[in-house]
Amino acid sequence: MTRGDLRDLAGSIGLGAWTAFGVLSMLVIGDEKPLYGDGYLLSWSVGHRPDVAVDLAGGLTASGTGGIPYVLAVLAGIIAGRTLRQRSVAAALCLVCLGAGQAARYGVMALVARPRPPRTDWATHASGWAFPSGHTTTAAFTAGLLVIAVYVRAPRGRNLLALVIGCWGALVGLTRVYLGVHWFTDVVGGWLLAIGWLGLCLCAVTWWLPEGFISGTTDTDPKPTEGHAPQDPGRRGRSRPA
Repeated sequence: MTRGDLRDLAGSIGLGAWTAFGVLSMLVIGDEKPLYGDGYLLSWSVGHRPDVAVDLAGGLTASGTGGIPYVLAVLAGIIAGRTLRQRSVAAALCLVCLGAGQAARYGVMALVARPRPPRTDWATHASGWAFPSGHTTTAAFTAGLLVIAVYVRAPRGRNLLALVIGCWGALVGLTRVYLGVHWFTDVVGGWLLAIGWLGLCLCAVTWWLPEGFISGTTDTDPKPTEGHAPQDPGRRGRSRPA
């Protein structure tokens, strides 16, 4: 895959996510009532809360906040780089991406100002506005950075590893609904915001970083020159018969 192909793919995915996020944000702003299946999913969660499930959900949701995502972002940079310099640059870029994305999320939350579900349904502490879900967005940012790093390094079993990381990011968001502190559309908004922001960041990186930094990509397609067949290495150095 060329750098241009990667940039176009990231841009297309990011643009689609931003568009969907914008539509969802307008729906949330225009209607103060819960949207779609928000009320049903909250009611189901409140009615299915054994103690062990609440404890597990609480532990999982805690992994999507505080210092853990920033540590994982640095880990993503270390995984992506191959030299000390590359790892330092990649870790710094991951932290900038995560930090700037968090700032954008706070801005959207203040602008939309959506109330949370009723406090009587909460099974954990929460603060601030509801849309988009902070834990969801942060975990999705972090999971996305780790998945990108895994594919940049391209180890064996990367598909399975990326699936595990993606499931963690998704489950953190779902715990917010299960614990009653967010509507499901808050979680969807967090996922869309994270995908859109990561697409924008990946586009910027493919413009700025040198060719050798991103493994498996080149600036141009490795095609032979038109009208010239590739030379057989085995024929090099052979003299023509007299």
